[in-house]
Amino acid sequence: MKQPMLAAAGILFFSLRVLSQSPAQWLAHDMNRPRPPVVKPSDQKLPLLPPSDAVVLFDGRNLSQWRSADGSPAKWIAVNGYMESVKDSGYIFSQGTFGDIQLHVEWAAPVPAIGHSQGRGNSGVFLMGLYEIQVLDSYENETYADGQAASVYGQYPPLANASRPPGEWQSYDIVFRRPRFDRSGGLLKPARITLLHNGVLVQDGVELWGPTNWLQHSPYQAHPDRLPISLQDHGNPVRFRNVWLRELPEWSEAGPANTKRGPTVVLRSQELDRLVGRYERQTANKLIFTIKRDGGKLLGNFAGPSDIELVPHSEREFSLRWTAGRLAFDLRPGAKPSGFTIFLGGEEYSVKRVE
Repeated sequence: MKQPMLAAAGILFFSLRVLSQSPAQWLAHDMNRPRPPVVKPSDQKLPLLPPSDAVVLFDGRNLSQWRSADGSPAKWIAVNGYMESVKDSGYIFSQGTFGDIQLHVEWAAPVPAIGHSQGRGNSGVFLMGLYEIQVLDSYENETYADGQAASVYGQYPPLANASRPPGEWQSYDIVFRRPRFDRSGGLLKPARITLLHNGVLVQDGVELWGPTNWLQHSPYQAHPDRLPISLQDHGNPVRFRNVWLRELPEWSEAGPANTKRGPTVVLRSQELDRLVGRYERQTANKLIFTIKRDGGKLLGNFAGPSDIELVPHSEREFSLRWTAGRLAFDLRPGAKPSGFTIFLGGEEYSVKRVE
């Protein structure tokens, strides 16, 4: 629920100034904010075994992958295949540091259910130690919308309340993209979170406006690309098990260098005209392809709804604009092509000219 204190060793301390106005349309923790609808999740086969490339943070045996804020061994208990928060033991932090991840966490609220609102089964999963997914016993427990289970705390309520009764194991599957900063510390991209709670989509690529906090809005300040994950001690004996993650490749909007397909050439009208025609591919269902000229461009229709521009790289070699496809005409000197070959998706297709 509240922002954890980050460890002095290896973790950056932050002095976050409070803005006078939040980007949210609703005031934080407003009881008038509409609650999400209750959705009964389907049965899940838990625990969900980690995939082959997963980094396992807790396998039910010990807390070797976790530590306290001061770097000392974690003071939670590990027993019977789960770890449990111990009151006043403090937050625990992963030994490793992470950025973009897919994170799987299974948790269970205490039985019997004691307390109400934020005092009942409260904990949290902090991505990079800064961005909290709320853990709370939200089964028939009234609280503010942006603080119930599966909320991005203080910012985004879940799209649905998919909570199971206390004592039953629940799952969070989180896709987290860290924020990006430029060299001067300015924000390039905000953090983004997608979350499934017990298999139900409850956060759909929401963009965070800064670290999550209680009673305040904290704007972004530049921080390292990799930081520990933390789990919250909020005084309730919440249990966790089967915690694992997959590190995701960096976001990139730029294509790889190998998308460049070499220099193009300009062909004369007569060189284009001799390629124009009707072509046929012999399959179970006969496919008719047409090549036509449009001014200085050659267009191909490959049994599809629209024409595709053929980009010339030589008299006979063309690429299909916007795709990885290539096309090579079967040419003899002074004659029209007898056909062409398409190279696409690791396969090649021979097509014969029919007129």
